[in-house]
Amino acid sequence: MYLWYNAVVMGEVIMEVKTGYLYHIMDEYFDLINDEKLMLNHEKGHSRPTYFAIKDSNILWFIPVSSKVSKYKKIVNYKVKKYGECKSIIIGRIMGKEMVILVQNAFPTLEKYIDHEHVLNGVPVNVSTSLQAEILACFKKLMHMKRHGVNLFFTDIDGIKKKILKETE
Repeated sequence: MYLWYNAVVMGEVIMEVKTGYLYHIMDEYFDLINDEKLMLNHEKGHSRPTYFAIKDSNILWFIPVSSKVSKYKKIVNYKVKKYGECKSIIIGRIMGKEMVILVQNAFPTLEKYIDHEHVLNGVPVNVSTSLQAEILACFKKLMHMKRHGVNLFFTDIDGIKKKILKETE
């Protein structure tokens, strides 16, 4: 099980990013990457979307979470009917509500581009262990497929990863 906590370093609160928690990303990231296939960061003045985080060595993978369940249920049903399964979109319960996890829209980033964690009643929100396992399995499946020539990701994850890894050199 993954835990979230703040560390205090020289009087400053530092957020520790953990797999399975939800976060929001700074506008600067989207300006730097400039990829039209990334989901918009703001909608009607609110910080959106919320992202599920996967910590992978020196980078993070962020997967958008949407509340547009009816829209995506139709897509999931179509994919299941056509292919027998849907690994690119997951519908599950987060914060007591049915939500959509858009694995197909995943992208890499760095901790420095995280604006803030998503909180509910002052507590950082994490995803249930069973849903985390499903998300991680689907993400790994899509990454495996990509390595073998079938790319189901909407963004140029290789180009984005190359761009952000240059910042760590």
